[in-house]
Order: sequence, then structure tokens, then C-alpha cells
Amino acid sequence: MPSASPEHVNAGAGPAPDDASAPDASPASDDPRGPAAAAHPRHIRSFVMRRGHLSDAQRDAHASLLPRYAVPDGDGPIDFAALFGRRAPVVLEIGFGMGHTTAEIAAARPDTDFLGIEVYTPGVGSLVRALEARGLANVRVIQRDAVEVLRERIAPGSLAGVHVYFPDPWPKARHHKRRLVQPPFVAELAARLASGGYLHCATDWAPYAEQMLEVLSAEPRLANTADGYAPRPDWRPLTKFERRGLRLGHGVWDLMFVRRPVTEETPA
Repeated sequence: MPSASPEHVNAGAGPAPDDASAPDASPASDDPRGPAAAAHPRHIRSFVMRRGHLSDAQRDAHASLLPRYAVPDGDGPIDFAALFGRRAPVVLEIGFGMGHTTAEIAAARPDTDFLGIEVYTPGVGSLVRALEARGLANVRVIQRDAVEVLRERIAPGSLAGVHVYFPDPWPKARHHKRRLVQPPFVAELAARLASGGYLHCATDWAPYAEQMLEVLSAEPRLANTADGYAPRPDWRPLTKFERRGLRLGHGVWDLMFVRRPVTEETPA
């Protein structure tokens, strides 16, 4: 069993205040968004929107560069070939934070296209600024709730991989329902992976690592590539917080699962 790390790296905002709450899913008949939205009842969000510090550079990049890298609004699944102007494997990154890891991986894997999802404006501004500075054309960005994007814009079997790095661990027991890696969400991810596609998660919060391993292992369409936790792949760079934590003896746990082939036992 991993030992708890006293410091966690977070892809978005820190844990919410003690009085943070979100409504549970409401009956479809009461959904004010209408019949179409009622098909997917409200979910408990894994993030809390906050007014963080937005630098001038991030603000300028968000205003001037995001239109170049943003996924256009639309209904139905994204046409990745049209979006990127080529046919290539597509990897989804959920909660890219300030985007440093996303840019590093995209630069190291030019033959793969990356779709990054993040709700926080400073992080979005930071990433598009890095993409422009490095001349990276294989990344597109959506500033929206990942659960909604997955349900509405990602076709089943269309992804070569999914990255979920250092999501908010929501350490207090009453907030565990807000954790992103839960059985329904993992089932949605598994359905959108192509056969042989991978789901790579990483966390430095030991109890969340244990939950991730339990949830991912219970999803019948996924198979663990390791006996428990996986070694960090060379293409996932260490974050500055991760380096500091490792120097202090804190743990980091990677999990790597792959999509089983579609059979009668493992449906699409």
C-alpha cells in the first residue's frame, strides 16, 4: 500500500473549501435544460471555478491565440481529421493545468495529435502561448467540463489514448464523490478508446492512487499493463512539483491500462 504524500500536484484548482457542494443528479423530468440535456443528468463536478491570477501574457495569449488552437463549437462528435488537417492517432488529455507537460509530450510525439481539456483560463492561456512559441501544430484545446466533452463531442472508439495527470485528490471523505476517476467516468473513457488504446493516470496522493487502481481494475474493457502500478513512461516528463516531492521522498504512482479488443465478453 502506498504511503500518503503530504503534498499533491493538481491539474486545476486546489481542494474546495469545507462548505463546497454540488447538487446530485436531478430527475430528468425536472431538468431545466430541456429534454435533450435531460438524457444526461447533471453530474457532480470534479472542480470548483475560482478567480485565479491571470498574468498579462496569459490574458493576451488567451484572447489572441486561443481562436487558432480552440476546437470550434458544434454538435456531435469532433471530426479529428478535419480539425488537425491529417489522419493521426489522437490522445485526449484531461485537466492539463498550465500545459507544460502537454507541450513537452506533443513536441516529443509529432506523429500524434493531442486534444487538451482545461477549465481554467490561466492554464489555457499558458498552453496556447507555449504552442505558439514552439510552433506546435498537433494540439487543440477545449475550455469546458471534460465530462460534457466526453459525452457530447468524442465518438466511441476514436481515441488512441487518454491522459489524466494529477487530478484533484479531494482528500476529505465528504468530497470523495467529486473525484474525477469514478466508475461511470472510466466506463465513458473505455468506450471511447480504440482497441489497444491506453488510459494513463498519475497521482501523488496515495489514497487516490488506491482508488484509481481499484476503479480501473474493475472496468471490464480495460486491462492493466502492470502488476499494480506501472513505471512512469519516458515520454511523461516530471513536473517541477513532482521533482521536488521525489527529492523529499514523496511517492508518485502511474497507472497504465489498455482497451481490450471488442468481443462478446468485452462489448464496445
